[in-house]
Amino acid sequence: MLPSSRTQLGLFFILLCPANIIGLWWAVGSPLVMDPNSICRKTKRLAGKQAELCQLEPEIVQEVAKGTKLGVRECQYQFRFRRWNCTSHSKYFGKILQQDIRETAFVYAITAAGVSHAITQACSMGELLQCGCELTRSRAPPSPTAGPSTEGTAWEWGGCGDDVQFGYEKSQQFMDAKNKKGKNDIRALIDLHNNEAGRLAVRSYMRTECKCHGLSGSCTLRTCWRKMPHFREVGDRLLERFNGAFKVMGGNDGKTLIPVGDNIKPPDKQDLIYSADSPDFCSANRKTGSLGTRGRICNSTAMDTSGCDLLCCGRGHRDETVVLEENCLCRFHWCCVVQCRKCSVRQELSLCV
Repeated sequence: MLPSSRTQLGLFFILLCPANIIGLWWAVGSPLVMDPNSICRKTKRLAGKQAELCQLEPEIVQEVAKGTKLGVRECQYQFRFRRWNCTSHSKYFGKILQQDIRETAFVYAITAAGVSHAITQACSMGELLQCGCELTRSRAPPSPTAGPSTEGTAWEWGGCGDDVQFGYEKSQQFMDAKNKKGKNDIRALIDLHNNEAGRLAVRSYMRTECKCHGLSGSCTLRTCWRKMPHFREVGDRLLERFNGAFKVMGGNDGKTLIPVGDNIKPPDKQDLIYSADSPDFCSANRKTGSLGTRGRICNSTAMDTSGCDLLCCGRGHRDETVVLEENCLCRFHWCCVVQCRKCSVRQELSLCV
């Protein structure tokens, strides 16, 4: 692998893989216990600005870890009905990251977006000393469409706007491998492009929120601030880019990327790009990082990617009845306890064979 790719791959392993890393455990649905010093100590290839962050701003590295987890969990949500479902199995996940396929492009983008989002949110929550609310003194007035019946209403910037630029810069500083030797490598250019696409999916879609002030519910004054999009919106937007991702190849100068195919427009900064075709992910293959789809739950009536025909790769499916326990007959007791019974529920599942 190329130097820049090795650096980020090492970072992914440190942030995402719980095995043999004291003080840093990552698992979906489990608490995240982070030790920034462990991240920096284990990732030996960090240098330059990345090493500077580790030494001077370990609390930023902690938000990097939170953002990485946020990104991977969103990846697992967005790909939950696809043949490759963004598995967290370290051996298979690592193989995906070593390939330059569409799935890798999405992982890089959603993770860079997650880091940007987490750091920005930490600023707004007052959890970082280096940043706070967005400075708004030089910002233009809010759009007239930002609130209902606002014509002629006085306004002012207030509240706590998200300082997305700070999160953007810190994500760029830590996630982008700016290694001189790998600077012109095609894989490095692709990874850097996808990182940027992820960050722009956050920064380019800030929304304006306003609150009205006045007597008897009137809106004589509006206080407005800028907020990041919800991270689910970021994931949805990047999934659209994944579906329309551009296949590229390197130019002869080693510094440019050229779309593959005739009459195809060059990808813009928010598009995802890749250079190799994905495996079909139908069968288990440790070399490609595919766990296969055997045993996966599918929808026997759906015609999309969750349908049994597509998800099971034409192998067919079997129906199975399972008995699940869930809370039922819940009652609220003053004060303040909710007590429930356990009820058995039969559920019909379709499983790929």
